[in-house]
Amino acid sequence: MNTYEEKGNKELRGDCKKCFGLCCIALYFSASEGFPTNKEAGKPCINLQSDFNCSVHKNLRNKGLKGCTAYDCFGAGQKIAQVTYVERDWQQHPKYANEMFQAFLIMRQLHEMLWYLTQAFVLQTDQSIQEEINSLMEDTERLTIVDAYSLLALDVEKHRIRVNMILKNTSELVRSKSRRYKNSSSKKGKVKSGKLDYFGKDLRKTNLIGADLRGAYLIAANLRGVDLSNADLIGADLRDADICGANLTNSIFVTQAQLNTAKGDSYTKIPNMLIRPAYWAK
Repeated sequence: MNTYEEKGNKELRGDCKKCFGLCCIALYFSASEGFPTNKEAGKPCINLQSDFNCSVHKNLRNKGLKGCTAYDCFGAGQKIAQVTYVERDWQQHPKYANEMFQAFLIMRQLHEMLWYLTQAFVLQTDQSIQEEINSLMEDTERLTIVDAYSLLALDVEKHRIRVNMILKNTSELVRSKSRRYKNSSSKKGKVKSGKLDYFGKDLRKTNLIGADLRGAYLIAANLRGVDLSNADLIGADLRDADICGANLTNSIFVTQAQLNTAKGDSYTKIPNMLIRPAYWAK
């Protein structure tokens, strides 16, 4: 694991012990999406305790709270708590509450971009592009340590456009290396360009090596044993997708949240930066 992957593992992974339960209050909840109940943004979850711990954290899966187990703040929670507000929590300092919740939503977007940029840096082989990615990462990191006022005034979408351009170019570079193999050596079916709805589809006979699955609906899809090497999965919906025995080792732009929502097992191969969910089949 290189320096960038180690940094991603350390700084871009949620640490609830250093947070103020921000995801449990700042977000809108829907019971239909696997959360405890319908909840308005800014209202504490019914299971959030005064010490910011969850009263049912150890039993989230048993209670069917998939929304809670799937969520990942990319380390934005502790950044807001420890850096932006210097340990001033919303309970003791209610005047900062709404401001803090909005800042958290912005910080999460920035940390998510850093997660993807970290992967892009590792994937790139062109030194000049690596330098460009490194510069963009530094710019993004600087935005994460500004004061709350500056954070709330940030044009996130403008910055995202810069990031998305780098991510798209990196995806094209990595996936293009797979096409020669994919087109010449495989007799399996291919993904049709622009076809992104694979809800409940059996994709075991589809060649997905180097596939562009950006934003694809893979909900409850059968990907058991499928090789997803160099496939771009950024924004793909893997809820209840069967990835038992699938190979995601070199898949592009995979997140912890995506793995948390899918159904895998001990044979599923995952990227180094991610953690195998404890509730996956053995």
